[in-house]
Parts: sequence; structure tokens; C-alpha cells
Amino acid sequence: MQQAKKSTPTGAGGNLFIISAPSGAGKTSLCKALLERFPDIVYSISYTTRPPRGNEKNGRDYFFIETEDFEKKLKEGYWIEWANVHGNYYGTSRDFLDNYLSKGRDILLDIDVQGTRRILEFYPNSVTIFIMPPSLETLRVRLEFRATDSVEVIEKRLKDAGKEIEQRYIYRHVIVNDNLDEAVDRLISMVANYRSGL
Repeated sequence: MQQAKKSTPTGAGGNLFIISAPSGAGKTSLCKALLERFPDIVYSISYTTRPPRGNEKNGRDYFFIETEDFEKKLKEGYWIEWANVHGNYYGTSRDFLDNYLSKGRDILLDIDVQGTRRILEFYPNSVTIFIMPPSLETLRVRLEFRATDSVEVIEKRLKDAGKEIEQRYIYRHVIVNDNLDEAVDRLISMVANYRSGL
């Protein structure tokens, strides 16, 4: 299998902001608030072989692609990071990142810890931010309140969350989302400092 080629570090162009968090830690809300504050930041849209759900639209939520095409691009080294989740592929385009970063555009990438490790091999200057819940018990309450998962799924998410939290040390910054408004303020301030060169 051909590996993705090394890419230009982010210092040569725009900033690559990577945000990771366990399910239920509030990452989606934080990313949405960040993009509303900085609408010129490019949101990196993942590719997936799974079919669209609900009101999902191609090019907005995901780039939907056939499995055969995904695997072909995989052999060509097109994906800078990818994973097979429950039989469906998910991946991030290296060309997408290179294209915008080389033009000096800042990018927001919302991926898991495994994906972050892979991205850092090619973009070691990425600004990595891990969103933490106050505690696993608080996370359990949030997941149960959300009422979208079975008890078994919640337990799996909590187990996965524990493993992800153990790896928070690979991130430059950690934000504890105890209060959403305060977490949003911290994230926006942090990103603003990097964008201004501070």
C-alpha cells in the first residue's frame, strides 16, 4: 500500500487546527461556534462510503464516495488519514489540506485521536486541541440525556472516551468543557491568538 507523501508544514501557509473529543464532550457545538466566529476558516469535510443520513448533503456534511473509488484512492496514497468504521470507510483528503494551506487559508479538522496521530506525521506544526468532559460521570449523564444511544452503546462510548482521554498528552492544548460558554470563549481566544501570530 502506497503511503501518503510528506506535506508542507503548516508554518509555510495557513494554520491547521485539529479538534478532538470523546463523544458527548461538546465538540460539535464548539466547532460550530468557532466557525461562526471565524467564517473564513475552511472546515475540512471528510469522505465516507456510507450512504447519507437524514438531511445530510454531499459537500456539506460529507463527500459521499463509492467503496471502489475510496479503495482506489487508498492505493494511490490520496488519504492523509483514514479508518474503516463498522464496514464504512472515512478519510481526509491530503490534496484538500495542501490546497488550502498553501494558499494561506486556515483549516479546522474535526477528527479522532487516531486520525490526529496520523495527521501530525505530515503536519507536525498543527494546532491540536483536545476537548475534555469534566469527568466520565458527567459524560455518562450527557450521553444518557441525549437519549440517542442504547445502554450498550453508551458503555462502549464511555470505554472509548477513557482511552481517548489517556492520550490527551499528544495535544498542545486541553479545554475542559464544564461550561459551554466559557469553553467557547477559551477556544475562540486560543484560535484568535494563533491567527494573529501571537
